[in-house]
Amino acid sequence: MAPSQSLIQIIKQFDRAMRDCFDKNQPNKRMSRFKKKGVKDSFLFPQCISVEGNCMKFPKLGWVKFRKSRDLEGKLKSATVSRNGKHWFVSILCEIDVPEPIHTSSSAVGIDRGVAIMAACSDGQTYIVAKAFKKYEKKLARAGRLLARKVKFSNNWNKQKEKIQTIHAKIANIRKDALHKASTDISKNHAMIVMEKLGVSRISKSAKGNSEKHGSNVKSKAGLNKSILDAGWSMFAAMLEYKQRWHGGMVEYIPAAYTSQRCHKCQHTEKANRVSQSKFKCQQCGHSANTDQNAALNILAAGHAVLACGVDAIATTMKQEPLTA
Repeated sequence: MAPSQSLIQIIKQFDRAMRDCFDKNQPNKRMSRFKKKGVKDSFLFPQCISVEGNCMKFPKLGWVKFRKSRDLEGKLKSATVSRNGKHWFVSILCEIDVPEPIHTSSSAVGIDRGVAIMAACSDGQTYIVAKAFKKYEKKLARAGRLLARKVKFSNNWNKQKEKIQTIHAKIANIRKDALHKASTDISKNHAMIVMEKLGVSRISKSAKGNSEKHGSNVKSKAGLNKSILDAGWSMFAAMLEYKQRWHGGMVEYIPAAYTSQRCHKCQHTEKANRVSQSKFKCQQCGHSANTDQNAALNILAAGHAVLACGVDAIATTMKQEPLTA
């Protein structure tokens, strides 16, 4: 039999979801949907849990061995057991008193996100995209074809589905590992981080169009969308935000208009300044640099302007039309 606490917790979560759905003050309210079996399976133990060494005691389940990724501190509040592919994980919530964090560094950095270079920093540091999906794309496609040939919900179908879930989990783990390493390194070394405010869902929108108005360059746009999502721009920004809160730093966002077309030296803005994907050369002063590095310096300068005078300080510069030769 299932533990009663976990069943009661599901009812509480459903009650909360329905209340939020009909709450006019909720900006993203929507009707709750039933969870599909086998997708993000998890259950919560809100109390009566204990840990001794590498063993954890759950109500009704008893003692279960697990591998700790870090030592537990403070008072244990709850434990969430979840499944990712063929592996099971437990996330333990602890209550501890944390003093107001003060960042050990006083430096600031601008970051330009891209599809080849995940993060180009204004201090010259670069972080390469892991390209996890591209690495396993063919293997995933073949596994999907094998799944399509099997009888749905049969034993062989379930086995093949588990293999696909394992591949997806591996892709996600590779991506998260690269993003965690980069975000941790940047957050530890810089008190202020400035990035462009990018609407990733809008940028990665399909170019297929509809039956009345067909899109153009659909294949190349699809490849670009795949690369953007594989780079994990939104996840990278989210990681930097909460890690900066841990360290006592801050993350500032600035408008993305013309940061790659503006010269960092003379502020001349022109489309022709960006000679290629990686090369920047100002048509007015002749300044040459890497495109991502020049953009990162522009982002940092705009971040300082926002911090000093507010958004209005860069409104005119960011919204102006690019000059023509």
